[in-house]
Amino acid sequence: MRNPSGEGSQTTLSWAGHTRATLALGMPLIGAQLAQMAIGVTDTVMIGWLGAPELAAAVLGAQAFFLFFIFGTGFTLAVMPLAAQAHGRDDVRGVRRSVRMGMWVVLLYSAIVMVPLWMTESILLALGQPEATAALAGDYMRVAQWAMAPSLMIMTFRSYLSALERAQVVLWATVAGTIANAFLNYMFIFGNFGAPRLEVVGAAVASVGTATVTFVLLTLYTVTRGDLKRYQLLVRFWRPDWQAFFEVQRLGWPISATILAETSLFAASSVMIGWIGTIELAAHGIALQLASIAFMFPLGLSGAATVRVGNAYGRKDWVGLGRAGSVSIALAIAITLSLAAVFWIFPEALIGLYLDESNPDAAAVLRHAVPLLFVAAAFQTVDGLQAIGAGLLRGLKDTKVPMIYAVFSYWAIGMTAAYLLAFCWDLGAVGVWWGLAVGLLLAAILMNWRFMMRERLGLVGAHP
Repeated sequence: MRNPSGEGSQTTLSWAGHTRATLALGMPLIGAQLAQMAIGVTDTVMIGWLGAPELAAAVLGAQAFFLFFIFGTGFTLAVMPLAAQAHGRDDVRGVRRSVRMGMWVVLLYSAIVMVPLWMTESILLALGQPEATAALAGDYMRVAQWAMAPSLMIMTFRSYLSALERAQVVLWATVAGTIANAFLNYMFIFGNFGAPRLEVVGAAVASVGTATVTFVLLTLYTVTRGDLKRYQLLVRFWRPDWQAFFEVQRLGWPISATILAETSLFAASSVMIGWIGTIELAAHGIALQLASIAFMFPLGLSGAATVRVGNAYGRKDWVGLGRAGSVSIALAIAITLSLAAVFWIFPEALIGLYLDESNPDAAAVLRHAVPLLFVAAAFQTVDGLQAIGAGLLRGLKDTKVPMIYAVFSYWAIGMTAAYLLAFCWDLGAVGVWWGLAVGLLLAAILMNWRFMMRERLGLVGAHP
């Protein structure tokens, strides 16, 4: 079996070795997820300095962009197990085929979605948004949409480099993008350093610039690094490989649907809580932001789980594959329990970071947010485990059944439970959150059960 650097022995790693290898890959991916979230926070804060109308327009535009982007990331995530399995069997051509055709898929996807993104203003007007807000959001999107292709190419490079267990460069490129984003926002939103003051459109310019900077850095690393030249990713890039192209599509769209099912679950929960009241919705927004930050930890670890399992699968190292999965699950439990403890012990302090004590509604928001954060603490582990379960199954190139599990768990069970608990049993916003927890729990059980039953289900070979 290979060691974490991809070289070496044919013996299966020990449990401690698997733990070290998973952490070595997972920690930079966690850092990259947190850095990516920091980009969104920076955008929101700086645009917020312009005023509420500008912030409202930018939020609508950013959410529209994110909806198409998050669906496209499913295809980039499909590259990860394909490249990891090929790397595990030392198949240089297999790595190149999967990554190059992954790039083809996301470039084609980016070109297709340019049409609806260009029509953002018309779509928002049709959805009943105010004319001024829709117009400003449309102006924002007509620039921001050009960030789609480089953003998805970044995610493809992330999958490629993670599959080769080179996550450190992913982290540093994302951090560089975060710094560039803050600088470009300050420059173009407010007209500093001799740039024109573009306000909301300036934020879109900064987004395109940030994506371009990060994409260029990853591209330069990939084509100039001596030990990566053998993969020849961009040599004769125009040559199609239809088998690999359609395999990326086949694996990718269920991943996209799975991600969209979970993302839309939380979006729908915001709508439901909005029916309850403004204070409750504000409290929900704060608690959800904190829960989202915590989720970056198991989400980054999930990528490491995909790679570790995919590499073992490529080597047909069934013992190592089982150990890689078990270590990922154990690490997820340990990390999420630690995060839950922070939520339990310091709820007021965490929520207070988002509140101005001079605001007359601050005390009410705090009162409603604390119980939500307690629920968030309770479902940290199951939320982390469903992410890890999905990542482990992706490492086996198993994506369609997990998609069914996700849609059923989140919507048929989770959303139904949320509605019943909130409105039939009068638990309000807390009831919505407990409903979300039920859906996440079921998804965690189903996905990790499927991984544990992988031999009986024929997803891998049997132990010798």
